[in-house]
Amino acid sequence: MADKGSAFEGARIVGQRYVRAKRRENPDGRMPLMDHLRELRNRLLKAIIVIAIGMGIALYYSNPTIQWVIRPFCSATINGHSGCHIVGDSLVANGVFDPLFIRIKVAFFIALIVTCPVWLYQLWAFIAPGLYSREKRWAYMFTGTAVPLFVGGAFLAYYVMGRGLHYLLGLAPHGVLVLPSFDTYLGYFTGMLLGFGIAFELPLVLAMLNIAGILTHERFRKWRKALIFGVFVFAGMVNPSPDPWTMLIFGGLCVGLVEIAEVFVYFNDKRRARLNPDPYAGLADDELSPIDDVERVDADSAHS
Repeated sequence: MADKGSAFEGARIVGQRYVRAKRRENPDGRMPLMDHLRELRNRLLKAIIVIAIGMGIALYYSNPTIQWVIRPFCSATINGHSGCHIVGDSLVANGVFDPLFIRIKVAFFIALIVTCPVWLYQLWAFIAPGLYSREKRWAYMFTGTAVPLFVGGAFLAYYVMGRGLHYLLGLAPHGVLVLPSFDTYLGYFTGMLLGFGIAFELPLVLAMLNIAGILTHERFRKWRKALIFGVFVFAGMVNPSPDPWTMLIFGGLCVGLVEIAEVFVYFNDKRRARLNPDPYAGLADDELSPIDDVERVDADSAHS
C-alpha cells in the first residue's frame, strides 16, 4: 500500500511539473487552428446539451411557464375585460400544430434564459485563452455587470408591458374584434424584454468605451445633454404606452445608470492621468514638452 501511495504521489508531482512546463512554454494559452476548432466544437456541444436539457425540463412544466409568459397579456384590460376569459380577451392559435409549436417556442425561450450562466461560461471559456491577463480582468467585469443590468431591464419590461398592450389593442376601431395570435404576442414579449434589457446596457457600453480610450470625461461632459435627450427619446420609442409615468420611470432609471457611468469615467480618467501624465499638459503653444526637449538635445549631441 505504501508503494502504491508513493507511486500515486510521484505521478501527481510529475503531472504538476508537466503542466507548469507547458504553461511556461505557452503562458497565454495559444492553440493551433485545428485545436481551436475542436475546442469550439466541444464548447458548442456542451452549450447545446445544456440548452436541450433545459428545454426538456421547461416542456415538462410547460403549463406554468406559458402562464408566466402570458400573464402580462391577461392582466391588461382589453375592451373592458381582463383575465383571458372571453373571446377578444385571450390569445388564439390558428393552426393545427400551433399548440405544439407554442410549447416548443416557450420552452426554448425559457431554457435560453435559465441556462444562460452555463452557455455564457462556455463562450467565455472559449474566448479567454486568446486574451491577455489585463483583457481578461476587464472581460470579467463586463460579463459580471452585463447580466444583472440586462435582467434588471427585462424585469422592468415584464411589469410595464401590460400598459403597452392596453394602449395598442385599444387602438382598434369600433366594431373591430382584435384576436392576437400567440406568435404575435410572443414576438412583442421578447421584443420588450430585449429592448429594455439592451437599454440598461448603455452605461456599460460607455464605461467600456472609456476603458478603450475612445470616450473621455471631457467629451462625455460636452455631450451629456444630448445623451440624456437621446435616452428619453429611446425610452419613448421602446415603451409603446403613451403613459408618461412609465416613460419617465424607464428614462429616469437609464439616466441614473448613465450618471453612474459618468462617475466611473471621471475617476478612470483621473487614474489614467496619474499613472500616465500627459507631457503636453499646461504648455503654451510655442513651448517644448520635456520629451521634445530631450529629443532635441539628443539630436544636437549626435550631430556634434
